[in-house]
Amino acid sequence: MSEIKVNKISPRTACGTTTLGDSGDTFTIPAGVSITNNGTASGFGATGSASWVTSSIKTSTFTATAGEGYFCNTTAGAFTVNLPAGTAGAVIAVKDYANTFDANALTIAPNGSDKIGGATNDVVLSVEGLAVTLVFIDSTRGWLVTDSGLQSEAEAPQYIAATGGTVCTVCTNFKVHTFTGPGTFCVSSVGNAAGSNKVDYLVVAGGGGGGGRDHGAGGGAGGYRESPGSASGCYSVSPRGVSPAVALPVSVQGYSIVVGSGGAGYTATPCQSGASGGVSTFSTITSAGGGGGAGGPQNGLNGGSGGGGNSSRSQKGSGNTPTVSPPQGTDGKVSDYDSPNYGMGGGGGATAEGTCASPTAGGAGGAGGTSSITGSPVVRGGGGGGSSYNGGTAGAGGSGGGGTGTKGGNTNGTAGTANTGGGGGGGERSVPSVGGKNGGSGVVIIRYKFQN
Repeated sequence: MSEIKVNKISPRTACGTTTLGDSGDTFTIPAGVSITNNGTASGFGATGSASWVTSSIKTSTFTATAGEGYFCNTTAGAFTVNLPAGTAGAVIAVKDYANTFDANALTIAPNGSDKIGGATNDVVLSVEGLAVTLVFIDSTRGWLVTDSGLQSEAEAPQYIAATGGTVCTVCTNFKVHTFTGPGTFCVSSVGNAAGSNKVDYLVVAGGGGGGGRDHGAGGGAGGYRESPGSASGCYSVSPRGVSPAVALPVSVQGYSIVVGSGGAGYTATPCQSGASGGVSTFSTITSAGGGGGAGGPQNGLNGGSGGGGNSSRSQKGSGNTPTVSPPQGTDGKVSDYDSPNYGMGGGGGATAEGTCASPTAGGAGGAGGTSSITGSPVVRGGGGGGSSYNGGTAGAGGSGGGGTGTKGGNTNGTAGTANTGGGGGGGERSVPSVGGKNGGSGVVIIRYKFQN
């Protein structure tokens, strides 16, 4: 076998035939050289691939030309593509231009007695986004599908779009909706997996009120629930954002947002436990209000985090009530000393229990959780501090909005900080006006990717 290198070939006459080499010869085409077929090539098994017609989008019945591909828009109604007479190697292609084949199908009709897939019947394309390439092989099988695909296989990114609450943009590509009171998160576009179709969240309930007025314990923080952050930028989350917590899919609808109010602190006689905070909700996520702190012999209340108590005359409140996973809060604490005249325990926080009281100091509230869902780290969900007896040291509020307890005398403690779910500080008994303080209200924050 020889290798023939051809520099230029011309027929001997205008209608002559040029024979290149012998059977089995190899022709090498140098780099940079192109071959143009201005006639009809035969014996190659095909006349080529479809050349897509972009100058005219088809919207009504037409007859196709071999070698061409057509974008077919059936938005206004179904229509038919008539195939040309089949010749071996002829190629025709069609594509759903507006993703409407499912609503208005495209029909492909063979020419005369030609077949499509071995049958003379018309073929109906009714799958949204479909593209099909047909090659004519012979009279037995006719036109056969050699290539097909869906637009969804190369889906362009689409993103969630929504309104509601106070909206800001963080880290360039992410929207954050903050609700400090009741409202509606209205989703107008759900996006897709290539862009975004899930939202991250932080849902904090209202904190429990501090107990009063005789030896009041700190209120528990409101329930603290959040997603891992992986759906919208991988920001840092608290330990409450670990598995099995997940981001939430959304649909086109309005989601009612409930933001829990802080529980009332008590000043009345006889001594009273603080009230529990209100629940906060978004979609399938409900965070329980923090438990109220104990007042004197009464018990601390259960809740998202439990209210504090006194070991001699009352019990602490339990957190993560009702039970969810990951847990939404922790237990309150009591006094380490078996006497009614010592300090009262601190309320539980989102990530740490309150601390026990001592003979001279109220117990501190438990620590809250830190999340960067709004673009910077913020601590929320601190427990309220317990009161001390006769001028001792007041229990400190837990980080994340927990209120400080009172100390003996006519000194007030502090309320939980608004929109943190912090527990209220506990009160003492010197005068009726010095009692437990209110818990802080909750907050609901939603974050998602809106562009790339």
